[in-house]
Amino acid sequence: MIIRQRLAAGLCALLAALAVGGLPPTQAYADGADEEPAPQVELVLDASGSMRARDIDGGSRMAAAKQAFNEVLDATPDEVELGIRTLGANYPGEDRKTGCKDTERLYPVGPLDRTEAKTAVATLQPTGWTPIGPALLKAADDFTSGADTGAKRIVLISDGEDTCQPLDPCEVAREMSAKGIGLTIDTLGLVADAKTREQLSCIADATGGTYTAVRHRDQLSDKVGQLVDRAADPVITPVAVDGAAQCADAPRLKAGLYTDREKFGEHRFYRVDVEPGQELRASVSVAADRAVNQDYGVLLRALTTHGREIVRGQEAGDGRTDVLSTGLRYPKSEQDEDNETDEAQDEAQAETVCLQVSQSFSAPASVKTAPGLPVELTVDLVDGPDQASDVAAFGLGNGWWLLAALVVVGFLAGVIWGWLSRWRVAVWRTN
Repeated sequence: MIIRQRLAAGLCALLAALAVGGLPPTQAYADGADEEPAPQVELVLDASGSMRARDIDGGSRMAAAKQAFNEVLDATPDEVELGIRTLGANYPGEDRKTGCKDTERLYPVGPLDRTEAKTAVATLQPTGWTPIGPALLKAADDFTSGADTGAKRIVLISDGEDTCQPLDPCEVAREMSAKGIGLTIDTLGLVADAKTREQLSCIADATGGTYTAVRHRDQLSDKVGQLVDRAADPVITPVAVDGAAQCADAPRLKAGLYTDREKFGEHRFYRVDVEPGQELRASVSVAADRAVNQDYGVLLRALTTHGREIVRGQEAGDGRTDVLSTGLRYPKSEQDEDNETDEAQDEAQAETVCLQVSQSFSAPASVKTAPGLPVELTVDLVDGPDQASDVAAFGLGNGWWLLAALVVVGFLAGVIWGWLSRWRVAVWRTN
């Protein structure tokens, strides 16, 4: 028994060493030495009278928002400067002009004092109107001066549409986007009706943000936390882009994060140039920001400019979902330097890869299909495998030598085990 255990341990150690030796080395990416401006986030909360409604897990909408804020404040990364603004929190009267001015900076954008911020949130009570447009205008001015190059994000939580027309909050968001200040607005609708969903979707779409329908406390906390964490990541800077119906007309993308809108059942194309020795890594997420039918899927394909499929990623589901995601990897190998033919020189050039995003969502007849579903596309270009045969995305590549080594090890282990067995039998017969 002892001999068997030692032999098994030795074989495991040998196999582990071979496996580690066969894996490609991990690549480390160091951040730049220059310190970047702190990311800034402002949470804009609707505190109008309708937030008294008790339809979120048996409690009021305001109670759910307060719980979410407290949880998010506890989890906010230290590098994020966070602020809080309210709308409709102070004026309970009927005067429209006064009600449409009811927006207040509850906590200034800056280094976070969690105790002070939580105390401010605890005082909120559902009160008045819903001046979304005026609140967004004020929120844009809340970000500290001198931070023009840092990430800036507004997270708007509301349960109703703006009550202060003709100041259209969607137009306000478009004007903010047109200024090129890098401000993203994400919106969350609490048990929102169709008009509210349409308005909040429009606001988010105008700045490359996202809209999410919320019906549960945990869902609200999770989503607000995700958006705050996203602002803390300096790599993620969403850029609005319009995909094309065919590859030839598709926008050319570089590494980054992109947002788009895709109609139900639509195909959209984007182009990426992949240099020899690079690996393309792409992923796509489609958000179901409204009621959808069961059975749906998302497909991401990498194609040549002639329409030949290179690799694909796909995901499917049924029932209710908020986001469906999939991804792919495509390494472009470097050309052999000894091959100097014209064909080889042509292959050494950057390859244009067409990314096709498709989804099979459908909606009930009572649900509006416009605007399209939010699409978030991530494109990354990293150093690929060292040799042409190191294909990590598909195939064994240089793993063939590891397979051969395992066969040899298995053969030797069998011979040794047979010899030991015969020796033990001989010893037993002698005794």
